[in-house]
Amino acid sequence: MSEQDQQQAVFAIEKLYVKDMSVEVPNAPQIFLEREAPQIDVQLATQHSNVGEGVFEVILTTTITAKLGEKTMFLVEAAQAGIFRIENVPADQMDTVLGIGCPNIVFPYLRETISDVVSRAGFPPVILNPVNFEAMYMQQQQAPAPGTPLN
Repeated sequence: MSEQDQQQAVFAIEKLYVKDMSVEVPNAPQIFLEREAPQIDVQLATQHSNVGEGVFEVILTTTITAKLGEKTMFLVEAAQAGIFRIENVPADQMDTVLGIGCPNIVFPYLRETISDVVSRAGFPPVILNPVNFEAMYMQQQQAPAPGTPLN
């Protein structure tokens, strides 16, 4: 066994934080007089990058739009991020850790942030449903790379 094989894997959460946040209530105050339940659309994406020796940033971004017909009740755009120290993990497992493991850690913080900011905007909280990051990761792996011709 080489020295690398004998070293124990390191996985540590260095920091969890809100990287970006935007809230718009374009039709206030009239929209607060509406009593209908809005149609809510949630878009979610993940990305990660190496920011140093064994240090990675994982970002979950979401756009949530609540509409009544053509009127926008609110629009929330948020990026919740985490900085992780990951060392001595085999290269063939690193994408899985960054694409599934880390997003599963960051997601509850994103859900709390969204619920809080929507409430502070004057609306009932939006509770994001659980996300299957493994299925999302698999779908991203099967998607053709941008610019790849589809035969």
